[in-house]
Amino acid sequence: MDDNQLAEELRLTIGQLVRTVRTADTMPPGEAAVLGYLDRSGPLTTADVAQQRGVSHQSAAKAVKELLGKGFVRAEAHPSDGRKLLLHLTPAGRDRLAEERGRRADWLGTAINDVLNSDERETLAAAVPLLSRLTARLKAK
Repeated sequence: MDDNQLAEELRLTIGQLVRTVRTADTMPPGEAAVLGYLDRSGPLTTADVAQQRGVSHQSAAKAVKELLGKGFVRAEAHPSDGRKLLLHLTPAGRDRLAEERGRRADWLGTAINDVLNSDERETLAAAVPLLSRLTARLKAK
C-alpha cells in the first residue's frame, strides 16, 4: 500500500470511528462541539466557534443560545471589541462535557476490550503517539 492509499484508508477509518463514537452522545453534536472548543481553546466568540467548526455563524449561534440557556456557557463583553461577546465554559458546562467524554471513552473502551486481544491493544496503544504527531503536523500547515 502506498502512502496515498494508506492516507485514504486512515482518513476513512478514523472518520467512521469518530462518527460512531459520537453516537454515544446524549446532547446535540453542535452543542458538544462548542463545549469542546471552549474547553480546548478558552474563551471564543460565536464567530470563532463557527470558523473552527466550519459551520455558518447562524448554526453556531443556535448552539450557543441553547448552551447559554442551559447554563453551560456564559457570555461577557469582548475586552477589545464591545460589539462582540466572549463565550466562557461554566463549571456546569465543564461537568457536562466531562460526562459526554466519559461516556464516549467508556463506550470505546468496552469495544476495544471486546474486539481486540492483548497484542492488538498494545499495537493500538503504540499507534496513538503516531496519530498525535500526524495531527500536530496537519494543524501546523
